[in-house]
Amino acid sequence: MALAHNLGFPRIGRDRELKKALEAFWSGKIEQESLLQTGRELRAAHWQLQRDAGLELVPVGDFAWYDQVLTHSLMVGAVPERFGAPESADLDTLFRMARGVSRNGAQTFACEMTKWFDTNYHYLVPEFTRGQAFSLQWTQLFEEVDEAIALGHRVKPVVLGPLSYLWLGKTKGGEFDKLELLEALLPVYVEIFNRLAAQGVEWVQIDEPALVLDLPPDWKAAYESVYNRLQYAPLKKLLTTYFGGLEDNLGLACGLPVDGLHVDLVRAPEQLLAVIDRLPTYKVLSVGVVNGRNIWRCDLNAVLDRLPEAVARWGDRLWVAPSCSLLHCPVDLQREDRLDSELRDWLAFATQKVAEVALLAKALKDPDAPEVRAALAGSDALQRARRTSSRIHDPAVASRLAGIEPENSQRSTPYAERARVQQDRLGLPAWPTTTIGSFPQTREIRASRQAFRLGEIEPEDYTEQMRAEIARVIHEQEALGLDVLVHGEAERNDMVEYFGEQLAGYAFSRFGWVQSYGSRCVKPPIIYGDISRPAPMTVQWARYAQSLTDRPVKGMLTGPVTMLMWSFPREDISRELSARQLALAIRDEVADLQAAGIAIIQIDEPAFREGLPLRLAEQRHYLDWAAEVFRLSASCVEDTTQIHTHMCYSEFNGILDSIADMDADVITIETSRSDMELLEAFSGFAYPNAIGPGVYDIHSPRIPEVAEIVRLLRKAARVVPAERLWVNPDCGLKTRGWPETRAALAAMVEATRLLREDQAHDLLSQSAPKQVAQSAG
Repeated sequence: MALAHNLGFPRIGRDRELKKALEAFWSGKIEQESLLQTGRELRAAHWQLQRDAGLELVPVGDFAWYDQVLTHSLMVGAVPERFGAPESADLDTLFRMARGVSRNGAQTFACEMTKWFDTNYHYLVPEFTRGQAFSLQWTQLFEEVDEAIALGHRVKPVVLGPLSYLWLGKTKGGEFDKLELLEALLPVYVEIFNRLAAQGVEWVQIDEPALVLDLPPDWKAAYESVYNRLQYAPLKKLLTTYFGGLEDNLGLACGLPVDGLHVDLVRAPEQLLAVIDRLPTYKVLSVGVVNGRNIWRCDLNAVLDRLPEAVARWGDRLWVAPSCSLLHCPVDLQREDRLDSELRDWLAFATQKVAEVALLAKALKDPDAPEVRAALAGSDALQRARRTSSRIHDPAVASRLAGIEPENSQRSTPYAERARVQQDRLGLPAWPTTTIGSFPQTREIRASRQAFRLGEIEPEDYTEQMRAEIARVIHEQEALGLDVLVHGEAERNDMVEYFGEQLAGYAFSRFGWVQSYGSRCVKPPIIYGDISRPAPMTVQWARYAQSLTDRPVKGMLTGPVTMLMWSFPREDISRELSARQLALAIRDEVADLQAAGIAIIQIDEPAFREGLPLRLAEQRHYLDWAAEVFRLSASCVEDTTQIHTHMCYSEFNGILDSIADMDADVITIETSRSDMELLEAFSGFAYPNAIGPGVYDIHSPRIPEVAEIVRLLRKAARVVPAERLWVNPDCGLKTRGWPETRAALAAMVEATRLLREDQAHDLLSQSAPKQVAQSAG
């Protein structure tokens, strides 16, 4: 009874071994075989870890060199023409699709990245053309199945389902119905399943997370057609859904001709009763009961209390799993030797979550086993201790929240009026140039921060080193000719962690790394209690930077929604309440920056779209409070203070009214990978404030050409009036090196100079007839 399995395991390694190997390979420090060996070692370690914990099926195919959707595109031969023929695709092809540059320096536009549903993970967007051909090409999945079987594991390969794959892609070269591609795609799936069966595979996990979305009728109908055709492939199929409830798709999912269904009972626990009513008992029911997206220990007794009817009906066809892949969790809590013991006892990372899954399965099989009884008693004591801990609730924070009035979330005058007084103060030229905030973080900067953290240098020495870097960055920007400067953020390890370290209610891990994309890993802070700001966080750095130049220097903050979305949140209060606490903390910092003479304050909200619920019925409530908490953080300023915000790697269709409702004076967005396609959403809406569309992709080492930037900006000017356009990169520059940063920004400034000359020439040409007429008169 109750088989324990997993949907996916983090691939980066306990010590980010994959990240380090990838970056060493890209820089030419190691050869390909060394990279491949690192992958083999990580996979073997992760499979063994899961087996030792008590899992009976281990996932294979959850490992990716950059991104699992990109891997799938190569497997089915969906390689855009600019990267070469699918049959010749190799590891270099994969990395060029992801990064836009090969190891030998060849460059092209990388594939677009965007958020994986409502997570902070980024996937590489598949590109589809009308008449797209598909064929089985990339054999990584089959090689890894052979690896795992040779090591003695019982495997469950993981494959992204055909409809979710098409849903996640974009059409290129003209609009068409992506469902037209099914006829060409499905034979490849049949071939994949036949090949897995020939390798001795019994079960395959088919991920169809699109089933938790509001699907059009033709897509719902396609599910029935597709899985009727795939049912004859000679292996058992577990259809996997996650990130929400099936809701109106529940009957559809339960009726598909597959051998099992996985449902997310963490995000949608209420759906269990409906699944019990609709899913035939001859199928497997996999219940996702351990949270695959957060780091709190599972309330084991609460889970078991929900499952008696499922146990009675399914017996040994009931499977237990995390809610989704553990890709979104850090690897191992055992590495954390600096968290206080009370907080540490409340946490579980991926390794511990696997053990929780195995324990739950064991409890369903033998609830009276001594080790089960002890584990359940310990879980109950820990959950009770967390609920009653005095460190969670702060009466002063609750009192301040209760005192919020509607006018606290409104600027005093409309944007058009503010824009005039801001221009009087700032005196900016047409097409003002700026960057998003961070500049390259060199080895020396990181070493200084680390030494300061370890107490190896005095605070005065650290401050002097950071000031020297700020002065360097200001000088570099002035030399390049940028109009609005930044201090470079040398003192910041991460745009969320830096602020969280200075806020009450936050805690931090040492090794809690989570993959964001490719080799990019983040270490989300942990919100364990009520949040407040004890002291100013950025004022000293912003004030010093502004003292070095006559040009405006932006104060740089991370917004409340992003602080929330990029942290591991509490589960005992709503996201909305945590966001309001964060907004008040950021508001205090905004007020102090203004008092220090900072004329432009940027409050970054790249996660604004990410927090959007997947279901339309739930989105309006979120958008209303998300825009309101942003305004709450920013609306304490005078009209003469300009508020910026930044958003990246998001789709804006459908939420533009809410972005406008944030009422930022300037919004900067990522648009270069989509060739300004994302900006098209702003044209029909007539966005009222200023926009800075990113003109080059900072996630690629590729250096843009001047003509390319001019073309993009002219394209932008057809959508947004030139007088409301800013010029900037797509995102911050901390991951780039100085040589490429200088070259890219120089190209950006030169492109802007050419546009200003064209604009001046056009104005002169328009005024010349008037001057002639006046002379004649």
